[in-house]
Amino acid sequence: MAGQQRYLRYIVFALVCLVLLLFISSSSSVPSAQWPTSKFKTGGAKPSQPATSNQDALKPASPPTTPNPDSKLPPATASGERMNATFVTLARNEDLWEILKSIRSVEDRFNRKFNYDWVFLNDKEFNDEFKKMTSAIVSGKTKYGLIPTEHWSYPDFIDQKRAAAVRQEMKEKQIIYGDSESYRHMCRYESGFFFRHPLLLDYEWYWRVEPSVKFFCDINYDTFKFMAENKKKYSFTLSLHEYEATIPTLWDSVKNFTKMYPQHIVEGNSLKFISDDEGKTYNNCHFWSNFEIGNLNWLRSQAYLDFFELLDQAGGFFYERWGDAPVHSIAAALMLKKEELHFFNDIAYYHVPFTHCPTGEKFRIDHKCTCQSTDNFDWKGYSCTSKFYEINGLPRPEGYENEQD
Repeated sequence: MAGQQRYLRYIVFALVCLVLLLFISSSSSVPSAQWPTSKFKTGGAKPSQPATSNQDALKPASPPTTPNPDSKLPPATASGERMNATFVTLARNEDLWEILKSIRSVEDRFNRKFNYDWVFLNDKEFNDEFKKMTSAIVSGKTKYGLIPTEHWSYPDFIDQKRAAAVRQEMKEKQIIYGDSESYRHMCRYESGFFFRHPLLLDYEWYWRVEPSVKFFCDINYDTFKFMAENKKKYSFTLSLHEYEATIPTLWDSVKNFTKMYPQHIVEGNSLKFISDDEGKTYNNCHFWSNFEIGNLNWLRSQAYLDFFELLDQAGGFFYERWGDAPVHSIAAALMLKKEELHFFNDIAYYHVPFTHCPTGEKFRIDHKCTCQSTDNFDWKGYSCTSKFYEINGLPRPEGYENEQD
């Protein structure tokens, strides 16, 4: 009898073990949590470029260049139609790991809510690693474009010996990027050509992002829609004075332009932002163009194209070291009305060595900011943001006094 009871206990114990094993195995076979299916359908125009987006990587005719064409990234969480807009980045293959940091910052703070596209441009072909890694973390479509040689080379009218002599002289004077050829090609390209690239022609709005930048606060609204609804065409987060040694004759060319094309200078412009003597001289103030949100149609306008063509013919991109920041800024100040320019105080941004950290503790707390107010450059002596507030009659944000020099 005792033997039978012991036998029954063995059977019960075995059954319990079997049930536990079945439970554990069934639990481990349950699929991992998936992002919910988005109910949002992206609006706006759809650029139709051949085999450059992560959707096109599905085509069997060519090897895939992106790892996630089915988009396992989280869906957009903000409702509403999207603008016809894209991020745009000029980068090299060797910039990969620094641009990934920038993308991650943009996606975490803004684009995971909106899923806008991203266009990458390079004077060399992007390699598969660059495409694979960047498309893996961009929530919108990724597109990769090769810059035409004629947009990244010396124009026929440039004396290259003279240009080389200038670079050597600037190197001896230790002027930043003074001896760099690639920097000059970049400045000329950003000044006059990026908006003409085929991958950008179907877009109306752009947000420029560079390697190694950071965004410190949540952005909970569509900045592109804000620009359109408020009739803005150009925006910035940082402004400062340009190195005068890099642009000694730039203002002479600007004055030539205003004489030749007076019809392009609008009434109610921001001349006072860039000149303290009604246009006689340039005060060197400019918007720092490594961050821009702007209207591509304005850059494609005849007014801006005439402006760039005159500057290009003057040769200052190579005979001096004209940057795209003063070029864009002067054009915006003269060709756009004051109310068409916008300062994004609420977009916290860093590009070495300057930080824009929104003034106002409550805002920084509400938007989960990770920047320090003491690092804010806006109200320092070398910044031009105070001048922008002054010419537009804007009240300075509460607490700005505590962030001055």
